[in-house]
Amino acid sequence: MEQDIRTILEEVRAGSLSPDKALLLLKQKPFNDAGYVDIGYAKVDLHRRIRQGAPEVIYGAGKTPEQILGIMKTMCDGGEGRILITRLTSDSAEILRQSYPIAYYPEARIGILGELPSPDGLGTIVIATGGTSDIPVAEEAALTAEYLGNTVTRLYDVGVAGLHRLLSHSEDIMQANVIIAIAGMEGALASVIGGLADCPVIAVPTSVGYGASFQGLSALLSMLNSCASGVTVVNIDNGFGAAYTASMINHMKSKRKDPES
Repeated sequence: MEQDIRTILEEVRAGSLSPDKALLLLKQKPFNDAGYVDIGYAKVDLHRRIRQGAPEVIYGAGKTPEQILGIMKTMCDGGEGRILITRLTSDSAEILRQSYPIAYYPEARIGILGELPSPDGLGTIVIATGGTSDIPVAEEAALTAEYLGNTVTRLYDVGVAGLHRLLSHSEDIMQANVIIAIAGMEGALASVIGGLADCPVIAVPTSVGYGASFQGLSALLSMLNSCASGVTVVNIDNGFGAAYTASMINHMKSKRKDPES
C-alpha cells in the first residue's frame, strides 16, 4: 500500500495525475487494500482521516480501559496525534491517564488526547439547550465540534418556558452557520429556532423530563414532526452525532468536477 501511495504522489509531481484525482484514489485505497489494523477485539480504521476528513472516534461505553488503551496505542502508532473518546467514565479516564495525558471532561463524559485545533470551519456552530439539565448532552456536542475544528457558541437554558431568553440571542441565531437545538420535555425548542434561522438546524432530543416524556421519546417525536423547515433530528441524547454532522456542514466545500480527471 505504501508503494502504491508513493506511485500516486510521483504521478502528481510529474503532472500526469491531477491532485483531485489523486485524492480520490487515496480515498478508495482501503476498498482495494486493508485499510485497518486488526487487534483482535477491534479493527482500527487508520484510513478514516483521508476518507472522511476526521480520524476514527472511540466510543467508550461497553469497552474496558484495556481495550480503549489498545485502540489508542494502535491509532498513535499509526500517526494520529489527536484522539476523541466519547461516553468515557471517570474511572476509565483515570486508568487511561496512567498511559496517555488525556484531558477528561466529566460533564460531557469525553476524553481528548492532544490539543484542540484552531477552528477552520466556514462559520459558527451555535449550540442551544432548552434547560440546564440538557447541558451534559450539549457539552458532548460542543467539545466534539471544537475537536473537529469549529468555532462554537453556547446558548444554555434558553427554552420556550421563557422565550425572551432565546430572543435576546437573536443575533447569534441569525449569524450561525449551523445550529444544534437540544431539549427534553416536549422538545419545542427546535421548532422555534427553526422558524428563526436561515441555516440548518440539527435537533437533539434528550431523556430529560417527567414520566410521560418516556426518556426522550416524546421530544423525539415532537422534533420529527416539526413544522419548521430545515430541521433534522438525531437520536436521543446523541450530542456527538449532531456535532459531527454539524461539523461536516460547516466544512462543506463544493466538489467541482476536475476536467483532468
